[in-house]
Amino acid sequence: MTEAIRILKDEHRSISAVLLGLKHLAQLAQDPHVKPRFQVFRSMLRYIDEYPERLHHPKEDEQLFARLVQRAPQTQELVDDLKSEHVKGAQLVRDLERSLLFFEEGWPQGAREFLAAVDAYADFHWNHMRKEEAELLPLAERYLSAEDWRAIGAEFARNRDALAGMEEQDFQKLFSRIANLAPAPIGLGDVWQKA
Repeated sequence: MTEAIRILKDEHRSISAVLLGLKHLAQLAQDPHVKPRFQVFRSMLRYIDEYPERLHHPKEDEQLFARLVQRAPQTQELVDDLKSEHVKGAQLVRDLERSLLFFEEGWPQGAREFLAAVDAYADFHWNHMRKEEAELLPLAERYLSAEDWRAIGAEFARNRDALAGMEEQDFQKLFSRIANLAPAPIGLGDVWQKA
Protein backbone atom coordinates (compact mmCIF):
# COMPACT_ATOMS: atom_id res chain seq x y z
CA MET A 1 0.00 0.00 0.00
CA THR A 2 1.35 3.41 -0.92
CA GLU A 3 1.68 6.21 1.63
CA ALA A 4 -1.01 8.19 -0.23
CA ILE A 5 -3.50 5.32 0.05
CA ARG A 6 -2.65 4.89 3.72
CA ILE A 7 -3.33 8.60 4.28
CA LEU A 8 -6.69 8.42 2.48
CA LYS A 9 -7.76 5.34 4.43
CA ASP A 10 -6.68 6.98 7.71
CA GLU A 11 -8.78 10.02 6.82
CA HIS A 12 -11.73 7.75 6.02
CA ARG A 13 -11.36 6.17 9.47
CA SER A 14 -11.33 9.61 11.13
CA ILE A 15 -14.48 10.65 9.27
CA SER A 16 -16.12 7.31 10.12
CA ALA A 17 -15.33 7.73 13.82
CA VAL A 18 -17.09 11.10 13.88
CA LEU A 19 -20.04 9.69 11.92
CA LEU A 20 -20.41 6.77 14.34
CA GLY A 21 -20.34 9.19 17.26
CA LEU A 22 -22.84 11.49 15.59
CA LYS A 23 -25.24 8.61 14.93
CA HIS A 24 -24.95 7.38 18.51
CA LEU A 25 -25.56 10.81 20.02
CA ALA A 26 -28.43 11.58 17.64
CA GLN A 27 -30.04 8.33 18.79
CA LEU A 28 -29.41 9.25 22.44
CA ALA A 29 -31.05 12.64 21.78
CA GLN A 30 -34.35 10.91 20.96
CA ASP A 31 -35.19 10.82 24.69
CA PRO A 32 -37.28 13.98 25.21
CA HIS A 33 -36.30 14.02 28.89
CA VAL A 34 -32.55 14.28 28.22
CA LYS A 35 -31.42 17.60 26.80
CA PRO A 36 -28.47 17.13 24.45
CA ARG A 37 -25.40 19.31 24.55
CA PHE A 38 -25.88 20.87 21.14
CA GLN A 39 -22.32 22.18 21.17
CA VAL A 40 -21.03 18.66 20.50
CA PHE A 41 -23.38 18.31 17.52
CA ARG A 42 -22.20 21.66 16.13
CA SER A 43 -18.55 20.58 16.52
CA MET A 44 -19.22 17.28 14.80
CA LEU A 45 -20.99 18.96 11.89
CA ARG A 46 -18.16 21.43 11.55
CA TYR A 47 -15.71 18.55 11.37
CA ILE A 48 -17.64 16.56 8.76
CA ASP A 49 -18.19 19.73 6.74
CA GLU A 50 -14.71 21.22 6.76
CA TYR A 51 -12.40 18.20 7.04
CA PRO A 52 -13.55 16.52 3.82
CA GLU A 53 -13.91 19.79 1.92
CA ARG A 54 -10.62 21.40 2.88
CA LEU A 55 -8.30 18.47 3.50
CA HIS A 56 -9.64 15.25 2.06
CA HIS A 57 -11.54 15.89 -1.19
CA PRO A 58 -8.99 18.27 -2.75
CA LYS A 59 -6.39 15.49 -2.53
CA GLU A 60 -8.72 13.05 -4.21
CA ASP A 61 -10.07 15.40 -6.88
CA GLU A 62 -6.90 17.24 -7.86
CA GLN A 63 -4.34 14.48 -7.51
CA LEU A 64 -5.59 10.92 -7.38
CA PHE A 65 -8.65 11.23 -9.59
CA ALA A 66 -6.97 13.45 -12.19
CA ARG A 67 -3.94 11.19 -12.55
CA LEU A 68 -6.04 8.04 -12.65
CA VAL A 69 -8.22 9.34 -15.49
CA GLN A 70 -5.09 10.42 -17.35
CA ARG A 71 -3.59 6.91 -17.08
CA ALA A 72 -6.84 4.95 -17.41
CA PRO A 73 -9.52 6.93 -19.28
CA GLN A 74 -12.00 4.09 -18.72
CA THR A 75 -12.20 5.23 -15.08
CA GLN A 76 -13.73 8.60 -16.05
CA GLU A 77 -17.31 7.55 -15.28
CA LEU A 78 -16.39 6.26 -11.81
CA VAL A 79 -14.37 9.41 -11.08
CA ASP A 80 -17.24 11.62 -12.27
CA ASP A 81 -19.63 9.71 -9.99
CA LEU A 82 -17.32 10.16 -7.00
CA LYS A 83 -16.83 13.86 -7.70
CA SER A 84 -20.58 14.39 -7.96
CA GLU A 85 -20.93 12.56 -4.64
CA HIS A 86 -18.50 15.08 -3.13
CA VAL A 87 -20.90 17.83 -4.21
CA LYS A 88 -23.96 15.93 -2.97
CA GLY A 89 -22.24 15.28 0.37
CA ALA A 90 -21.74 19.01 0.86
CA GLN A 91 -25.46 19.55 0.15
CA LEU A 92 -26.40 16.86 2.67
CA VAL A 93 -24.28 18.63 5.29
CA ARG A 94 -26.36 21.78 4.69
CA ASP A 95 -29.49 19.66 5.30
CA LEU A 96 -27.92 18.39 8.54
CA GLU A 97 -27.13 21.93 9.66
CA ARG A 98 -30.72 23.08 9.01
CA SER A 99 -32.06 20.04 10.82
CA LEU A 100 -29.79 20.67 13.81
CA LEU A 101 -30.84 24.33 13.98
CA PHE A 102 -34.53 23.33 13.95
CA PHE A 103 -33.87 20.71 16.64
CA GLU A 104 -31.87 23.06 18.85
CA GLU A 105 -34.38 25.91 18.60
CA GLY A 106 -37.41 23.67 19.15
CA TRP A 107 -36.07 20.98 21.47
CA PRO A 108 -37.41 18.40 22.06
CA GLN A 109 -39.19 18.88 18.73
CA GLY A 110 -37.05 18.02 15.73
CA ALA A 111 -35.16 15.12 17.29
CA ARG A 112 -36.61 12.55 14.90
CA GLU A 113 -35.91 14.72 11.85
CA PHE A 114 -32.35 15.33 13.01
CA LEU A 115 -31.77 11.59 13.46
CA ALA A 116 -33.15 10.94 9.97
CA ALA A 117 -30.81 13.56 8.49
CA VAL A 118 -27.84 12.08 10.40
CA ASP A 119 -28.69 8.57 9.22
CA ALA A 120 -29.08 9.72 5.60
CA TYR A 121 -25.76 11.56 5.63
CA ALA A 122 -23.83 8.80 7.42
CA ASP A 123 -25.17 6.07 5.13
CA PHE A 124 -24.42 8.18 2.06
CA HIS A 125 -20.88 8.96 3.20
CA TRP A 126 -20.07 5.38 4.21
CA ASN A 127 -21.26 4.14 0.82
CA HIS A 128 -19.13 6.79 -0.85
CA MET A 129 -16.00 5.81 1.09
CA ARG A 130 -16.66 2.11 0.40
CA LYS A 131 -16.89 2.87 -3.32
CA GLU A 132 -13.58 4.71 -3.20
CA GLU A 133 -11.84 1.94 -1.29
CA ALA A 134 -13.40 -1.04 -3.09
CA GLU A 135 -13.54 0.30 -6.64
CA LEU A 136 -11.28 3.31 -7.16
CA LEU A 137 -8.22 2.53 -5.05
CA PRO A 138 -7.64 -0.93 -6.60
CA LEU A 139 -7.76 0.72 -10.04
CA ALA A 140 -5.32 3.38 -8.88
CA GLU A 141 -2.94 0.71 -7.59
CA ARG A 142 -3.20 -1.09 -10.91
CA TYR A 143 -2.79 1.83 -13.32
CA LEU A 144 -0.72 4.51 -11.59
CA SER A 145 3.05 4.38 -11.94
CA ALA A 146 5.65 4.73 -9.21
CA GLU A 147 6.27 8.27 -10.47
CA ASP A 148 2.54 9.06 -10.22
CA TRP A 149 2.54 7.85 -6.60
CA ARG A 150 5.63 9.95 -5.79
CA ALA A 151 3.97 13.05 -7.23
CA ILE A 152 0.69 12.30 -5.44
CA GLY A 153 2.57 11.71 -2.20
CA ALA A 154 4.42 15.02 -2.54
CA GLU A 155 1.15 16.89 -3.12
CA PHE A 156 -0.50 15.09 -0.22
CA ALA A 157 2.37 16.17 2.03
CA ARG A 158 1.99 19.76 0.82
CA ASN A 159 -1.76 19.56 1.46
CA ARG A 160 -1.10 18.36 5.01
CA ASP A 161 1.49 21.05 5.69
CA ALA A 162 0.06 24.22 4.21
CA LEU A 163 -3.70 24.33 3.95
CA ALA A 164 -5.47 27.57 3.32
CA GLY A 165 -7.55 28.32 6.39
CA MET A 166 -7.61 25.41 8.78
CA GLU A 167 -4.53 23.24 8.98
CA GLU A 168 -4.46 19.58 9.86
CA GLN A 169 -3.53 20.30 13.47
CA ASP A 170 -6.68 22.43 13.73
CA PHE A 171 -8.72 19.40 12.66
CA GLN A 172 -6.91 17.31 15.25
CA LYS A 173 -7.83 19.92 17.88
CA LEU A 174 -11.44 19.87 16.70
CA PHE A 175 -11.44 16.06 16.85
CA SER A 176 -10.09 16.25 20.42
CA ARG A 177 -12.75 18.83 21.30
CA ILE A 178 -15.45 16.47 20.06
CA ALA A 179 -14.00 13.67 22.20
CA ASN A 180 -13.97 15.96 25.24
CA LEU A 181 -17.55 17.20 24.71
CA ALA A 182 -19.24 13.93 23.74
CA PRO A 183 -20.52 11.80 26.61
CA ALA A 184 -19.38 8.21 27.11
CA PRO A 185 -19.12 5.84 25.36
CA ILE A 186 -18.31 8.18 22.46
CA GLY A 187 -16.12 10.63 24.34
CA LEU A 188 -14.96 11.89 27.70
CA GLY A 189 -17.65 14.51 28.34
CA ASP A 190 -20.30 14.54 31.03
CA VAL A 191 -23.32 12.29 30.62
CA TRP A 192 -26.36 14.20 29.40
CA GLN A 193 -28.68 14.78 32.33
CA LYS A 194 -32.45 14.57 32.51
CA ALA A 195 -34.05 17.93 31.73
